[in-house]
Amino acid sequence: MKDTVIVFARAPRLGTVKRRLARDIGARAALRFYVATLTRLLWDLAKDRRFRTVVALTPDRAWLPLPPGVRRIPQGRGDLARRMQRACEGFRCGRVVIIGSDIPDATADDVADAFRSLGRADAVFGPAEDGGYWLVGFGPRRPAHPFAQVRWSSSDALEDTLANFAGHRVCRLRILRDVDTVNDLRTPVGSAGGPPNGRRATASMPRDNNGENRPTRREDNPVSQEAGPGSPTTTYYRLACGVRAV
Repeated sequence: MKDTVIVFARAPRLGTVKRRLARDIGARAALRFYVATLTRLLWDLAKDRRFRTVVALTPDRAWLPLPPGVRRIPQGRGDLARRMQRACEGFRCGRVVIIGSDIPDATADDVADAFRSLGRADAVFGPAEDGGYWLVGFGPRRPAHPFAQVRWSSSDALEDTLANFAGHRVCRLRILRDVDTVNDLRTPVGSAGGPPNGRRATASMPRDNNGENRPTRREDNPVSQEAGPGSPTTTYYRLACGVRAV
């Protein structure tokens, strides 16, 4: 069976995605950021023939334009753990990777690295700075309940998940950052001055988000160049805010 990557995504609707970021840059700008990040990732994955790409979407009946060859599946009901396990069970006989949809620096090469790691390990994780993870992958030998007792949206999400893999060989990929606030875009990855070990208080996989909506507003936020003018985070932040590169 061909390797499968599943992009866990929320349908891009105003006021329902990147709510914490929206508090900083406005709901419409946050939506543009999310759409740009998701679209770039989907097209990057879709053109790679080393694996097949599937999108697990919520709400289940939402519409989302997809690149040619990308299959769509519903996430279904339940909490995040149940939805992720359900998605993996659809590909029980092969190797499967789940990746988040709001990680601007994630690429098809990261997914290929994950599948290479699964050639020598039972599971692979893409750690995030905040203590969560932006990618998780399994081979056929996996725990019956890989996401049991995980404290989602906390700095313990990765460690809680790893506890379910006792007796399994696990590999880790490079550390990346999801974007929850404007500060995540302004601060270079791994920079000093953040929480110890770069860990923040939110998980990095797609998650239930009960944050309050804020009124749409347009703010003139300065764009930091610390991450490099050509980095994905800087590029998509400019796109979201309507700021041209100098």
